[in-house]
Amino acid sequence: MQAHDQMYIDGGWRPAAGQDTIPVVNPADEQVIARVPAGTAEDVDAAVRAARAAFPAWATTPPAERAARLTALADALAARKDVLAATITAELGAPLPLSRMVHAGVPVLVAASYAELAAGHSFEERIGNSTVLLEPVGVVGAITPWNYPLHQIVAKVAPALAAGCTVVLKPAEDTPLTAQLFAEATEAAGLPPGVFNLVTGLGPVAGQALAAHEDVDLVSFTGSTAVGRLIGATAGAAVKRVALELGGKSANVILPGADLARAVGAGIANVMTNSGQTCSAWTRMLVDAERYDEAVELAANAVTEYVVGERVGPLVNAEQRARVRAYIEKGVEEGARLIAGGPDAPRETGYYISPTVFADVTPDMTIAQEEIFGPVVAILRYEDVEDALRIANGTVYGLAGAVWAADEAEAVAFARRMDTGQVDINGGRFNPMAPFGGYKQSGVGRELGPHGLAEYLQTKSLQF
Repeated sequence: MQAHDQMYIDGGWRPAAGQDTIPVVNPADEQVIARVPAGTAEDVDAAVRAARAAFPAWATTPPAERAARLTALADALAARKDVLAATITAELGAPLPLSRMVHAGVPVLVAASYAELAAGHSFEERIGNSTVLLEPVGVVGAITPWNYPLHQIVAKVAPALAAGCTVVLKPAEDTPLTAQLFAEATEAAGLPPGVFNLVTGLGPVAGQALAAHEDVDLVSFTGSTAVGRLIGATAGAAVKRVALELGGKSANVILPGADLARAVGAGIANVMTNSGQTCSAWTRMLVDAERYDEAVELAANAVTEYVVGERVGPLVNAEQRARVRAYIEKGVEEGARLIAGGPDAPRETGYYISPTVFADVTPDMTIAQEEIFGPVVAILRYEDVEDALRIANGTVYGLAGAVWAADEAEAVAFARRMDTGQVDINGGRFNPMAPFGGYKQSGVGRELGPHGLAEYLQTKSLQF
């Protein structure tokens, strides 16, 4: 068993204050592959104090120099791409090709994008007789999830560093090894001591201590809406800023006349990616009544391409598997028609769930309203475009979505009326510079690109 028994604080690796550790389990074979420190409030305090001490110098470092460090960080991540991919596969269970291309590849692009933004961004402007300054918020507490462990770290840390903030990272306890590799990359990139700090630990202990710490100026959290509410309440009591990227129940709306085979195939692929453990997954497929039966048949055929253990990995842990199984059983209980998959385990070992597709789902069913976070698609029928819009907007979430139409203008017009933060039109490509974040209970704030940078800046006006 490999030892990962230290935390990265103030530019160096040090033992944790306590002796407790957290096992890291490979979800494909259920074996413990490492143990990491279970950080305490004492560890968090040491990391925050280091970040606070480093803040004045980093905040006044010229943007061009901060950009150079971010370029070096992107290069360091690129140099570690293979080991990052292998580590993510080991602790998350993602198939290795997905880990290489998405989990380890996209963060390099995001880090490089913030190097470019830091170098070219104007941190002041003139408005009438005022000079408006954009200044770093201060110390950032970043609490990241397990489903995209490296991407979510980079999406928070890179803009914070570009803005001139210092950071304390508390990664998810299921995927801490990726965070340790990221810390190694920051060290290789030459970040000054205290600018980036890493504390591993449990959410209710280390995460809560970080969110509540009086010297943390902004808490950036990605995870469940339930935990987001708690963090928002903690931050609100201290009147500190928060950025919350939370749950989703995104609609994949296939309008009459759209290329049905393409839209259904893309929709199935979207949900099966990362075993459905994606907050922005298009888990509700909306099809007009006239073509509904054809769409169901296409979906049943498309999902057979997603073989468990090859294109679809396990869920992250036993609790997550039990949660997804319970939702599948609830769907059957409430009258949805199971056309693929089901709750039974497809393998004796590993936290696997079969790719699952439901037909005859109505908008009021639990599986149409609540986030499942597994490889489960619900196909819903609508009568006309207004009915489709009502269904699409009929959840407490509003993170992402998709619209397909023969006429692009028709798709755009529909997308403009959706209560959601990001919509793909006819299979639009991922854009690492486009803002990502939600409406309603899907969160507060945005990540990626200049809008992501703005989350870590505050304004000061000087009148002349």
